[in-house]
Amino acid sequence: MYVRDARNRDEAWLLDHIESMGLDETAFRSRDYVIAVDDESNTRAGFGRVRYHPNPSEPEIAELTSIGVLDGWRDQGVGAHVVERLVDTAEMEGFEEVYALTGEHEYLAQFGFRGVEPEELPKLLRERLDEKRESLDPEAIGMVVDAERFRMPDALRERFKDAAEAVEESEPEPEETAEDFGIDAENATYKYDTGR
Repeated sequence: MYVRDARNRDEAWLLDHIESMGLDETAFRSRDYVIAVDDESNTRAGFGRVRYHPNPSEPEIAELTSIGVLDGWRDQGVGAHVVERLVDTAEMEGFEEVYALTGEHEYLAQFGFRGVEPEELPKLLRERLDEKRESLDPEAIGMVVDAERFRMPDALRERFKDAAEAVEESEPEPEETAEDFGIDAENATYKYDTGR
């Protein structure tokens, strides 16, 4: 399992999953995303975005958004490694702090993110928080992490090494009978039966 930058050919896949998960697709640009990929099957397991907000009156802002993990890959450290890659990317771009607007406070807290009161958020993020609460996530709060203080719990790092897609076991399909199709099996004649 590894995390890589999204490619142009990932765009349709990303948009499909962002929509199906009800995530934020505002100002979508596939090059802002990273994707977690299973190195054995080449299956995409999760994704996330760091969005940079240029701001003439305040310093530019880095925001994590649209982080999603596909059902069969949850609870295996996939999301954690996506978040780590995004924070590392923002730090390499010169950002000391990385923000997130999310209802998943406890999840991000394990990495060192802390809650921020709305009035302490940069103005642009206050506006985004209001929009997000209205349209996508009523429980969203502002969170921030000092990029150099981000920490990955050891358990999540270990789970990621052995991550594998969990396949749901489905009940076997019941065998279809003639009665299912409205055929009286005892008295029916068949296609090539001439009745002689």
